[in-house]
Amino acid sequence: MTIIEEYILNAPEDRQEQLQKLYLTIKQLVPQASEKMSYGMPTFYLNGNLVHFANQKNHIGFYPSPSAIEAFKTELTGYKTSKGAIQFPTDDTLPIDLIEKIVLFRLKENTNK
Repeated sequence: MTIIEEYILNAPEDRQEQLQKLYLTIKQLVPQASEKMSYGMPTFYLNGNLVHFANQKNHIGFYPSPSAIEAFKTELTGYKTSKGAIQFPTDDTLPIDLIEKIVLFRLKENTNK
């Protein structure tokens, strides 16, 4: 069991399915990335941090970097965002297509370093 899988199993039961889906989506897109905990959050790492995610009290936090928030600001208008974070409401379906685009954007950024 990976450290991220352990994190998901320790999350509230009603959040585990969404967290697992998010984890597997990222893992499938960037299988070459290493997995670790950073800042207490599941993190995918390749030439630097790619993305973090976390179970929060009222949402699932996704942390792709300020550049990704800026690049996808039009598509993110329905979500609460801050400089480097996106809040996905737990009572909505995760926007997997958007998450995939953001992860691939971050992959391109990190491989062009």
